[in-house]
Amino acid sequence: MSRLEEFRLPDLGEGLTEAELVSWAVAVGDTVELNATIGEVETAKASVELPSPFAGVVRELLVQPGTTVPVGTPIIRVETAGDEDEVPPAPRRDAVLVGYGPSAPTVSRRRRPQPHVSRPPAVRSGAVHARRDAQDARETRTPIRGVRRETAAAMVASAAAAPHVTEFLTVDVTESVRLLERLRTAAAFDGLHVTPLTLVAKALLLTLRAHPSLNSAWDEAAQEIVTKHYVNLGIATATERGLMVPNVKDADRLPLSELCRAIGALTDTARAGRATPSDLTGGTITITNVGVYGIDTGTPILNPGEAAILALGAITRRPWVVGDDIVARDVTTLGLTVDHRLVDGEQASRFLADLGATLHDPVTCLLALL
Repeated sequence: MSRLEEFRLPDLGEGLTEAELVSWAVAVGDTVELNATIGEVETAKASVELPSPFAGVVRELLVQPGTTVPVGTPIIRVETAGDEDEVPPAPRRDAVLVGYGPSAPTVSRRRRPQPHVSRPPAVRSGAVHARRDAQDARETRTPIRGVRRETAAAMVASAAAAPHVTEFLTVDVTESVRLLERLRTAAAFDGLHVTPLTLVAKALLLTLRAHPSLNSAWDEAAQEIVTKHYVNLGIATATERGLMVPNVKDADRLPLSELCRAIGALTDTARAGRATPSDLTGGTITITNVGVYGIDTGTPILNPGEAAILALGAITRRPWVVGDDIVARDVTTLGLTVDHRLVDGEQASRFLADLGATLHDPVTCLLALL
């Protein structure tokens, strides 16, 4: 005897309480196997595929794409086989969604609905219709949802709650550029994409050891300053879904080659839309690399819960005074934004000066800090 099973939006982890249904991968009448992907949801943190907890036939889709629903909301009904049928009912799964997914699933379509094709509007008579069509052609309205909505809310909250202070330092990084050239040919970095961001990230992590205030958080509810004895390094990443800041967990414990590998893997995952809520939460300090767009530097807004964010500008060849001579050097400008509740001007200045010194003479400074 068959049963009608109801699948509720599962707990997506990291304290997230709702998600937007982006699309269905199934239609009413489709036969699905256990763990087959039935749809995709988007949270404030990530895009996640939903695996079916049942094997059977889709009988009802309860939520329309584009709808945001709370965790626990029924979203689909599947008719499962009874004891006398060949396909046993799938057990319910109450685990958090993140961490499990499809395992060679298939979806058997009994019928495939024809896609709706949007055609240009026919020529209408009347000036009112003509004006309306002309106005529609001049504007596009996009719903604010998912990552874009969450990023906007976080930036507004951060700017309002934390007193931002930004300082700048222009640094001769010629020796860092030369070091990068040597690293790219080293066996330990074979197959890795070694960039200025890699070296700046390592320099930042080492500099933090003497400046713990920049790796702290303000706990308003408890009226406490929380100093983190670990560094989860956030890397601001532009994706098709908007800005994401995945973070490398315990980045301060990684050697340079592993840090390079971790940053590359994490940003690739974010751009591919596969970052998990865990990847996108828990950061303690962030780097945003505006230099990849040829920008000199920026005044970045803090991620909520963090005390500092560093903007890395473009590295360019400029005339530079060395001793009594003017020579061509590789130069960049760093922009450091801090939460002034946690980091005063002297602390920010000393940190930025130490970071600049490390990038100016990386071999000497890195050896001293290791």
